[in-house]
Amino acid sequence: MGRQIGMVCALGGYSVTVWDIDPDMLEQAREELRSRMDRRVEKGTETRAQADSAFERLTFTTELEGPASTADYVIEAVVEKVDVKRDLFARLDRHAPEHAVLATNSSTIVSSRVADATNRPDRVCNMHFFNPALVMQCVEVVRNPQTSDATAETTIELTRRINRTPVVLNKEITGFVANRILHALRDEAIRLYEDGVSSVEDIDTACRTALGHPMGPFELQDLTGLDVGYYVKMARFEESGDPADKPARILVEKFEKGEFGRKSGKGWYDYPKK
Repeated sequence: MGRQIGMVCALGGYSVTVWDIDPDMLEQAREELRSRMDRRVEKGTETRAQADSAFERLTFTTELEGPASTADYVIEAVVEKVDVKRDLFARLDRHAPEHAVLATNSSTIVSSRVADATNRPDRVCNMHFFNPALVMQCVEVVRNPQTSDATAETTIELTRRINRTPVVLNKEITGFVANRILHALRDEAIRLYEDGVSSVEDIDTACRTALGHPMGPFELQDLTGLDVGYYVKMARFEESGDPADKPARILVEKFEKGEFGRKSGKGWYDYPKK
């Protein structure tokens, strides 16, 4: 997600630094973006000049302090674990300029859970992109109780400048709007499969051919990562305490086996290694 969000912002005309702790991941990000942008040029989505210009505005680094010190806007897209996010937000708060907005791309962890790790809770919010970020138009802008009007307006304007459509939430709620609806569909799909009603393949086919979805719920989980889905469900359960919010038994089994979807080569479906 982080690499694609970076490219979306670079295509929107911004100078962008993509940061990660692992240099191999950064190299992988660079190669993947090159491949994706080549395909977009072939399809006519972007011109070669637009793609090349965006890459000129994009840099990759494992060094946090320098890029953070000149940033006007930061979008965090690390693993869905609150302690990891809080540690990163505290580090960003120490190095980013006072005016900089610190946004989280989390689809489940509301920004009030990380805002108090900073000295700028009024300049913290959720800016939630959808996967794949280069394709999906919706961006959910979610205010926490301390998010200022200026921060919300800046985020909404940034969303529009990078050619995306903002959906504004004035009240924090776990899962926001789109994913609460999507998760209800996913949970029902897993129930139907666990109860032996239908196969993974046929449930996906029903959603594509009857409901008009571009991907079935199992295909989508494999794309976004079953590990992400597991962490999202655990975060929801920790917040609500409702056993119904726990991850399904079969999702827990796949998580424990490391069957995360496309990224691991196996999830609900098998993916041959390239």
